Amino acid sequence: MLPNREGQKVPNVTFRTRQNNEWVNLTTDELFNGKTVIVFSLPGAFTPTCSSTHLPGYNELAKVFKENGVDEIVCISVNDAFVMNEWAKDQESEHVTLIPDGNGEFTDGMGMLVDKAELGFGKRSWRYSMLVKDGVIDKMFIEPEKPGDPFEVSDAQTMLNYINPEATKPKLVSLFTKVGCPFCARAKTMLKENGIDYEEIVLGKEVTTRSLRAVSGGTTVPQVFVDGKLIGDSEALAAYLGAS
Repeated sequence: MLPNREGQKVPNVTFRTRQNNEWVNLTTDELFNGKTVIVFSLPGAFTPTCSSTHLPGYNELAKVFKENGVDEIVCISVNDAFVMNEWAKDQESEHVTLIPDGNGEFTDGMGMLVDKAELGFGKRSWRYSMLVKDGVIDKMFIEPEKPGDPFEVSDAQTMLNYINPEATKPKLVSLFTKVGCPFCARAKTMLKENGIDYEEIVLGKEVTTRSLRAVSGGTTVPQVFVDGKLIGDSEALAAYLGAS
């Protein structure tokens, strides 16, 4: 049975990281002492659930976590520094620090090192998350021990519910734009000035006006969506933000 280490200190190890093309040692003391840190650990970089849901979920809620007393969000995986750095670029995970546990020392110290030889992975981390305060584990969410790669309790929303069940999640904002559109630039400026993160969908070879018509019914840009609702163009966005 995988151990729940609540109330215990995190393992004392040194991570071998790569920063600016140089090896940099990072100790657990540097990572955790005097801080409140969320850690989530997973089987591997670039794997499906880790890339599509686990890491993006924490990156998306990072600002809310920080508003609720979290100093840093850390993802640890039994991968080398080169792989973790490339995964960070691929995921654009600017709000999450990706830490390589290449030798599995931290994961082994947590009692979470498991055998994934049947997948050709060797030793990897079981999926879990934890809240660490000044180096001491306050809370752990360990995925149930059953076949496959369960993902039921270590997600970002479960952690947020533990820290503050009343916390307000950020709105999900996407907008269709095209290169050189001044109204699109205005819409993006308004969102930035209001501290709202957004995902930009640029019309071009892969996304055409056909898709724009299919989802918004319009052909002009920008077209802004908030939490699945069509707001409209830059004027409509200005009115929406003024009324919010």
